[in-house]
Amino acid sequence: MEVKGMSMLAKHVPELNSLGGRVRIALYALGLFALATAYFIITDNIPTWSIDSQIIIIALGFLVFSLFFSRKQIYKEKYKELAYRNAFAHYAMPGLALILSAIAHAGYMNGPFVPPGWWTIVFFVVGWFMLCIGAILWIRSIFEFGADHLAQLYVYHPEEGKLTTSSIYSILRHPVYAGTLRVGIGLALLNGNANAIAFAIILPLGYISWIRLVEEKELIERFGQSYLEYRKSTPAFWPRGNDLGKFYKFLFTGK
Repeated sequence: MEVKGMSMLAKHVPELNSLGGRVRIALYALGLFALATAYFIITDNIPTWSIDSQIIIIALGFLVFSLFFSRKQIYKEKYKELAYRNAFAHYAMPGLALILSAIAHAGYMNGPFVPPGWWTIVFFVVGWFMLCIGAILWIRSIFEFGADHLAQLYVYHPEEGKLTTSSIYSILRHPVYAGTLRVGIGLALLNGNANAIAFAIILPLGYISWIRLVEEKELIERFGQSYLEYRKSTPAFWPRGNDLGKFYKFLFTGK
């Protein structure tokens, strides 16, 4: 089965044109994630390191990922047609591996015990709700946008991009990020210790800082005033009350 957007992505990532190349990319991504996860497992044995490690790793992930954007011109001059391929391998994949491993860590990180009470039920119900909604939103968004958009291909090749007209873009500016944000908060609430709850509070601030300081700068550069107006009218991660019907319709139908 042809994955949406994969043919466009394969034009700029030669390894995707062969089975061996795709396997190497998959192993590289899994290896990066596994290394970050191993670090968390080791540092969780030091009680005072758990939340510190979490914040450091996710901040480092965003910093490394930001180099994919900030070093674009340097890579274009140095690597020409392979600029996107090399920048994604050097910065985007390691950065995303750190971010996603930190989000997964929210579900098993250690921390001070929180005494049981009425809030235990709230954490359980809201945690599962956020986790399920986030996972569905993330999966729907991936299938809707395709591998090329998901892998930020058009940051390096804007001339090849096409306007995405999915209904979710009239509800949220960043639905993929919104999905992973909900998953992270859901895992933290289900974990339920003090460190995990602190992370659930901090995580949205990290995402807001990322889109404002890095990704939306790129979008404003590409689309100018039209994106500024779109940003004013459309929330980044959380739908407005009058859009909840359309939001859940997208989750259930993809339309």
